[in-house]
Amino acid sequence: MGRLDDSARTRARQLLNTAGLGQFLGHYPRQLSGGMQQRVAICRALVHNPKVVLMDEPFGALDALTRETMTLELLRLWYEEPKTIVFVTHSISEAVMLGHRVVVMSPRPGQIKEILEVDLPRERDFSLVGTPEFARCAAVVRELIFEHEVIS
Repeated sequence: MGRLDDSARTRARQLLNTAGLGQFLGHYPRQLSGGMQQRVAICRALVHNPKVVLMDEPFGALDALTRETMTLELLRLWYEEPKTIVFVTHSISEAVMLGHRVVVMSPRPGQIKEILEVDLPRERDFSLVGTPEFARCAAVVRELIFEHEVIS
């Protein structure tokens, strides 16, 4: 595991176990799938408990079940140790599930179109997705993204 002190090594193991990678501690990156490498990258970003985390499509390479597991894990980590996370995603439901604010960008050139407050409870799980409140929030984001597009 490189040059980690004992507390960072312990945290790294905990994060890797949580990400379902505990049994791969001795493996090289080339021995891991793309999704597994992505989970390692997320763990690496969190190991020193930074105040701000920048995540650009971190779950993009993951299968649907692993993506949901990692979404819940990211939420759990945030509840335990709140921090600012800038999370870039093209998934509207992922943005609403994870975000306290959703920044909708315009197409090229990318500019901030609108910043929406997500008016949902802070503690979230996937049961929230089926609620009218979640659907309304996702619909507002979708409308902002597609407001000028006409499908013929």
